[in-house]
Order: sequence, then structure tokens, then C-alpha cells
Amino acid sequence: MSSSVTQPLVSIILAGGKGERFWPLSRLDRPKQFLSLDGSGDSLLQTTADRLLDASQGWENLWVVTSAPLASGVREQLPNLPERNLLIEPEGRDTAPAVTWSILEVMKHYAPEVAIAFFPADHWIAEPEKFTQTLRAAQEVAIASKTIVTLGITPTFPSTGYGYIAQGPKLPDELQSSQGIPAYKVDRFAEKPDREKAEAFIAAGNYSWNAGMFVFQADVAIEEIRKYAPEILEPLEARGVAAYPELPKKSIDYALMEPTQKATVLPVTFAWDDLGDWGAIERLLKTDSPNVEVATHVGLDTQGSLLYSTQEDELIVTIGLEDTVIVRDGKVTLIVKKDRTQEIKKVLQTLRSNPKLEQHL
Repeated sequence: MSSSVTQPLVSIILAGGKGERFWPLSRLDRPKQFLSLDGSGDSLLQTTADRLLDASQGWENLWVVTSAPLASGVREQLPNLPERNLLIEPEGRDTAPAVTWSILEVMKHYAPEVAIAFFPADHWIAEPEKFTQTLRAAQEVAIASKTIVTLGITPTFPSTGYGYIAQGPKLPDELQSSQGIPAYKVDRFAEKPDREKAEAFIAAGNYSWNAGMFVFQADVAIEEIRKYAPEILEPLEARGVAAYPELPKKSIDYALMEPTQKATVLPVTFAWDDLGDWGAIERLLKTDSPNVEVATHVGLDTQGSLLYSTQEDELIVTIGLEDTVIVRDGKVTLIVKKDRTQEIKKVLQTLRSNPKLEQHL
């Protein structure tokens, strides 16, 4: 199967998200994917693009789909991206329209059986060599089996914030890759579970986290979308991006991955985090220190807290705090208990409804 690896993998980065749970660092004009959260100086979008260049054999086969307000930011951050490879959605309709439209656009420039992969713009992934090897394996399996391959993250704790993938039987040997990473038929996709169910998934040993990374041949995916989501595919085939306003808002999980009988999973082992909220920064930067500090901080009896400031010359002083997140950016300060960071979205609804405050969005 080595011949399949010589073909480039067309990699498409989904970069239209708002990253609201990282407010106030993430704003409407500066969403999460444009930020450097790990201290490297490179944004999440730049890091995602860099790690895909090897498997994609250069910028020519790397594409980005984003929203109109963010297009100039993408161009600025990825100056090597060919202009034709930047797909700009007129409005957000969730991931199913974005994926479907992207496939149709890519097929104008490649053979129908070209292998395509989709990636969120805001994930943190260590071990780039292992990541590239995994993509080669997924590409080989997608071509040999004519299935839609999803990368399943091996769980490290019983998360209630991720969807899960239950793996079924192993694919026959002739459909496996030459990379030594086994592929399985997907038994089912499970919604985000409660704690008890998550613990049961971990104990079962055959569940992966659903990371939203997919690899498939373009024609295989299009025929499956035609079968399960014609209301998305047909308007896009007929009128292209002009059809967007009438498309239903639907995720690719609901539109394609859950109903298809052609899903396979590669349980992967590289270090991964979806950087979904401020708790992820703590996981990423945690040391033996009592707090995680990306700020000038003087603390008295403060522990288990995250202190983050965009201004090095500003000082944050705390006394007697535990398990608290404090973020300073511009004219906004966020102070929240660590176990309630998911509620930031509720605060943003309040800002949206108040003309005096919406400047802080």
C-alpha cells in the first residue's frame, strides 16, 4: 500500500470558530485560533498549519475555511497560503456545510478520489512525527477500505466534555496501513456523557475521544453526504457558496459521521488537547508551582489558580485564593472559579444584549 503514501494529503483547517470560552483573550476580531496560548509565540492556527505541511507535501495542498470577518487575519497569519486555498464562508452554518463546500471546491482541482483530511484550528498536539505517521496510516486506510477514517484520541481521564467513539471489530489485514496503527470499524458515536457513563467508557477499554479529525477520499464522502444530508449537498452543488443562507445549521457529526455505515477509527496515542477553555491552559503549562502564572503575579496563600495577563508591566496581586482563574486583557478583567469557566458564554450573552458593553466582545 506504500503507493498511497506518495500522494499528497489535502489538509483542510476549519478556522471559523469564535473560541468564546477563552474570553476575554479571545474576541470577535481575535478568536482563539489567532492566539498563542502556549508561550511559543506562534498562534494555534500557525502551529496547526505547520504540523500539516509534511503530510500535505507543502502549502499547495493546505486549505483553510473561515468566516468573512476572519479572512484577513488568516491571510496575515499564513502568508504562504495560496489565495485559492482560502475558502471564505459568508456566514457560519456549523461544520457540515463547511466540510461539504470545502470538498466540492477541492474536487475542482484534484481527482475525485483525492484523500482529504479535516482538522480544527485550535488543537494542541505534541509529537509531530507521530502525528504525521498517524495521518499517513489514516490516508492508507481511507484509500484501501473506501471508508471515512476518524482519529480517536486514547482517553487519559473520564472526560464529560468530549464525545466518544466506540470501536467495533478490527478491519481485515489487507485494509490495514503499513504504519502499524490498527484501524477498527466504528461501532457507534456517543454523545458527551455524564461522569458515571464516562467512567464506564474508560473501563470498557474500547472507547476513544472524538477529536473531530477525519480522513477520507473525496468521492466516498460526497456519496455518503448525498445519502444522509442531501439538503446540504444539493444546494451547494447547484449554486455553490451562494446557497449558504438557506443551508441548515448542522455539525458534520450529525450530518455524516453518526448515520454513515462507512466510519472507521484509528485510536491514536500522540499527546493531544482541544484547548477548549481556560482549564486546558492549566493542563498545558502546569508545573510543580502552586499556580500557573502567565503574568507578573505576587500571591499570598494563593494556590491552584491560573493568572494570565497580556501586559507584562501589569501586576496581579492575590491573597487567599484557591482554584481561581484571573485573566487581564486591555480594559477587561475576568475572575472566575475554575469549575465554572464553562459559564463564560452566559456572560457574553449579557454583553451582547447591552450596547454599552458589546465593545468588550
